[in-house]
Amino acid sequence: MSIDKLDLQTPDQVNANFEKLAELFPNCVTETANGKAIDFDMLKQELSHAVIEGNKERYRLEWPGKREAIVTANLPTTKTLRPVREDSVDFDNTENIYIEGDNLEVLKLLQESYLGKIKMIYIDPPYNTGKDFVYKDNFTKDVQEELIESGQKDEYNQRLVVNPETAGRYHSDWLTMMYPRLKLARNLLTDDGVIFISIDDNELHNLKRVCDEIYGEQQFQAQIIPIVNPGGRDYKQIAVTNEYLLAYSKSQMLVLNEFQRK
Repeated sequence: MSIDKLDLQTPDQVNANFEKLAELFPNCVTETANGKAIDFDMLKQELSHAVIEGNKERYRLEWPGKREAIVTANLPTTKTLRPVREDSVDFDNTENIYIEGDNLEVLKLLQESYLGKIKMIYIDPPYNTGKDFVYKDNFTKDVQEELIESGQKDEYNQRLVVNPETAGRYHSDWLTMMYPRLKLARNLLTDDGVIFISIDDNELHNLKRVCDEIYGEQQFQAQIIPIVNPGGRDYKQIAVTNEYLLAYSKSQMLVLNEFQRK
């Protein structure tokens, strides 16, 4: 016979009130360093017929962690690249290079040798679907093997955590991860270079805005819509067949060859 356990905690009225306000005024919900919150200045404006004086308005993308992301992009790295000759093919003569490691550190290492030398970059970042999310963390040595075996940590000493939609910094964490990588990638492009970025519906709007800031709105080339699953994949109540591919150039010097139609 199962015994029902009593919830010995009274209802959280603050959270209940938050959910009611969020339902009435979704535009007043924002993300802060401590998680989701109500923008009271915006709420005041919603409840007033007159313009409410507050912080000076400006058109730009803001999120908690943006300054941290800028600092992260500008910090030097002490890491280095190590050749693995035994896994290489014709190491001394090949003109190709394959680098395995943390992509942020690798992008920093490439800044000196490949600054302004790469014609095209393609990246397929995490789509922020609430699944694995990677960030740096420090753990004591005695728990590292357990974290790797349980899937909580990868071989590069990075912790794997989930970033569910219910997280208070769901979009902010993703933007903080993406910003320094996109910024460093721009440095590597030639003046007529281009970057292609795959994404789906979850962060398309934020990716477009952050790329407008880093590369310049005038450098936006196209939002390509590739069909990746003709049968459709479940996405809420709609079977979505496509993803998106954003293209940004380094400057107006870009010349793209015409794609062959099939």
